[in-house]
Amino acid sequence: MSTETKRQAVVAEVPRLRRYAIALMRDRTEADDLVHDVVLRALDKLHLWREGTNMRTWLFTIMHNLHANEMRRRSRMLDVVPMDAAPPRAEAAGQEAAVELSELSGAMGNLSPLHRQVLLLIGLEGMTYGEAAGVLDVPVGTVMSRLSRAREDLRRKIDEGTHTATIRRVK
Repeated sequence: MSTETKRQAVVAEVPRLRRYAIALMRDRTEADDLVHDVVLRALDKLHLWREGTNMRTWLFTIMHNLHANEMRRRSRMLDVVPMDAAPPRAEAAGQEAAVELSELSGAMGNLSPLHRQVLLLIGLEGMTYGEAAGVLDVPVGTVMSRLSRAREDLRRKIDEGTHTATIRRVK
């Protein structure tokens, strides 16, 4: 396979990489930065990709490793955020579907990074357990276990969000 064909294969995966990065990072700017870093790294290391292997899995593995490195770097930094850097308050959604999507997004954000990663790779990206195991560099059984726990944790978090206190009227 020629270098140009390999480059085209990398470019063809950018929409999938971006979709996963947005779901993973929960911020479009950071997601775009991550995808940019993945593409740069992939193009720089294109000679290391083995023909006959899955380009998509290779790229997602690069993304996983870059993301893990970034999260480790951030955990070493102080958690100080200036007051003016806080995001503006969002308005409540006017439609039921928007509320459900917001609840799902919030519940996904509260999952552990390990659970969120495996849920996004399998549920959003449609990867097989084997492909996700390759990306995360863990055994297939670990992927299956994490996915099961992630789904249960997600169900529990969504159910917690739907139980609201009822107000009784006193006459």
